[in-house]
Amino acid sequence: MYRRCGFRHEKKLRALGVVRIAGIDEAGRGALAGPVVAAAVILPEKFRHRRLKDSKQLLPELRQEIYDELVSRADICWSVGIVDSVEIDQINILRATHKAMRFALNRLPAIAEHVLIDGLPVLPFPLPQTAIIDGDCISLSIAAASVIAKVTRDRLMREFCAQFPEYCFGQHKGYGTELHLIKLHEHGPCPIHRRSFEPVAQPLLALDLMSCRANYASPARTETSLTSLEKSEIESLASQTTSAVLQPPLRSE
Repeated sequence: MYRRCGFRHEKKLRALGVVRIAGIDEAGRGALAGPVVAAAVILPEKFRHRRLKDSKQLLPELRQEIYDELVSRADICWSVGIVDSVEIDQINILRATHKAMRFALNRLPAIAEHVLIDGLPVLPFPLPQTAIIDGDCISLSIAAASVIAKVTRDRLMREFCAQFPEYCFGQHKGYGTELHLIKLHEHGPCPIHRRSFEPVAQPLLALDLMSCRANYASPARTETSLTSLEKSEIESLASQTTSAVLQPPLRSE
């Protein structure tokens, strides 16, 4: 059943005396190139917004509009944390994502008392946390972080597109689309590609997976984006080298 993004979790915490509640979300975890970006946001108690929701459900123009509004308001505390592709390859994407989240939290202008995190718990973490599956669709605090993280990372990828125009990063933002895999096969990886991800080393294999799935697709399908099943298969390939879950936790910064 659809439920509108709101303050249900925040209200429960405030009833317990918790005042400063930060929502945290990331962008770029599943990409094959570029950084992972996390954002932390503390919204005022009386904050209301009719159009704010998970950034992936927003058109780019509206997402940018909401971002501009969020970052311009003096009563909203926000910050971002960024971990680049080199460090992602060194410590794996799960650790890098968690590190970006801690960076974002530590850079907030105000000290949070509790954090709401999209997805699974982050360990270790310096503050009490509530992990919420699909939190960016449920919590306004997480949705705000989702928008800020997404817009920030998209801007970075457009800048990388100017440096490496042959990969068309401005179109796919580093994700494993058919266009990106073709360009990767044609040109090989560039400095911002995550070389620990198997599709970067074997783009033809990832393209073959997409071709197999095309047999089940509608003839009218012409988009260059991956289906959810194709994405899961490519992420599975990536996990063969990152081994994120099996490694010991990274110490907090």
